[in-house]
Amino acid sequence: MTPGPDEAASPKAPVPPASWRLTGCAGTAAELHAFVPSTDNGRTMFVMNVAGSAVVFGSTQSLELADESTAVAAGVEIATRRSGGGSVWLAPEDSVWIDLVVSRGDPLWHDDVARAMWWVGEVWSAALGALGVADLSIHRGALLTTAWSRLICFDGLGPGEVCSAGAKLVGISQRRTRDVARFQCVAYRHYDPSALLHVLREPKPTVAVLRPVATIDAPASAVVEAMFAALTGT
Repeated sequence: MTPGPDEAASPKAPVPPASWRLTGCAGTAAELHAFVPSTDNGRTMFVMNVAGSAVVFGSTQSLELADESTAVAAGVEIATRRSGGGSVWLAPEDSVWIDLVVSRGDPLWHDDVARAMWWVGEVWSAALGALGVADLSIHRGALLTTAWSRLICFDGLGPGEVCSAGAKLVGISQRRTRDVARFQCVAYRHYDPSALLHVLREPKPTVAVLRPVATIDAPASAVVEAMFAALTGT
């Protein structure tokens, strides 16, 4: 099955106005994924500034999927995250990584882990629409897979994820404890899958067989501002 959006983005306000904190974090991909948000801060938007290019594998993937010597030669960090899904490419100038954190008891909390991500897609859709991105849609169905989506995150489509003109634009993974849900989101200003494929071992796909990925034609700072405005209703 190939991925595709199943519902157009809604123009309504995605999140009831409430107090959100905005904070930035900087470090390696491993350091940022190891970061544990406080349960005392309420709703928080974290802007994650990765120090260098990295490939981040999902919790069920083996680091052996990467060719370590190739990665070292290319200056690419190999890291893992505690949430599931396929590998994700990060680069300081190309990717925008934003985490949204809510606590149990918040109206945005949902016990259904798939349904829990819908509002995240709604916020992204509102922010991207404000930046002029057209033909947005939010996937509200089950996980859609391809032959390579277990290896590469952006070749599949999960609940809450956002597409533009049918091409995936925002990837979302979720980490949750009994008290906190952390939604880790990545979108790209520029995306070249060959950089990711370069450090993966065989078997791996060619660029030609991968699903298209949409990008944002705006500075990272503008994306951050639009996201915080969508969250706070400003």
